[in-house]
Amino acid sequence: MPLPPKLIAIDIDGTLLPSVGTRISDRNRRALLSAEAAGIEIVIATGRRQAYATPLIHPIGLKPQTVMVTSNGTVTRTLGGDRIDRFFLPTATALELCPLLRRFGGTTVFTFDREGPGELVLESIDQLNARIAPWVESNRPWITEVRPLERAFDSGEPPVQGMVCGTLESMSEAHSWLEDSNLFGKIELHRTEYPVRDLSILDILPPGCSKGVAMRRLAQSHGIVPAEIMAIGDNFNDLEMLEFVGQPVVMANAAPGLVEIARSRGWQLTASNDEDGVALAIESVLDSLSVQSAGAGAH
Repeated sequence: MPLPPKLIAIDIDGTLLPSVGTRISDRNRRALLSAEAAGIEIVIATGRRQAYATPLIHPIGLKPQTVMVTSNGTVTRTLGGDRIDRFFLPTATALELCPLLRRFGGTTVFTFDREGPGELVLESIDQLNARIAPWVESNRPWITEVRPLERAFDSGEPPVQGMVCGTLESMSEAHSWLEDSNLFGKIELHRTEYPVRDLSILDILPPGCSKGVAMRRLAQSHGIVPAEIMAIGDNFNDLEMLEFVGQPVVMANAAPGLVEIARSRGWQLTASNDEDGVALAIESVLDSLSVQSAGAGAH
């Protein structure tokens, strides 16, 4: 039986959030606050950028010092906005990507670490809207259309993240093609898959960036070893984080391939996001703490 963790890292979409809506359940909220009150550090680790994630997390009531790993590990800040880490995709690499990604029929978006319109830059809202309409509607205030997309880098400002989305087949092809291209070594690729919707999102990050690497830096800075960390996730962009920690937990609704990995490696499986799987995993941790406390009191 592993020791109760000192830190729990939690993904948002498909993990902390239900399948429909943007409200975190009361049970999940209570579990997070109870863990925080018990002295366990809560970390939010998401593919979302900070401005897209913070409004979801603020209502929970976590302390402002809560760490948020965003853009799949490219940017790390506190919930209160204090910056811890940030990494950039060089403008030369981003420019090289623009024409290459058009061949796969997806829609490319670049994320800049700035506030307001222009935080997200793409060529066609309509084209992206056809694929991920809810995301477009939620992010319209931050989106700027630039044609051709290469013009987004005229100022020389580098992005923190690139993203292209399309069908499972097309994004798998794009992933493989980029791995075999002369860009290999200049970028980090993370794919998120939603088979029911035939949708895949391919994130293109600065080299060496991932949720797992961000968690490793955070653990080292806090003097915590992997065995003392739990991570909860549902997709392939969580894989490196799950592999790094000593207590990986995978959601029942996770991408089928990730569920297979979890089963083959003996990782913990929890209930789905619509069944408060995050709360169940955390409540189990808190129950262990209560048993340990009771045992210590008996002596």
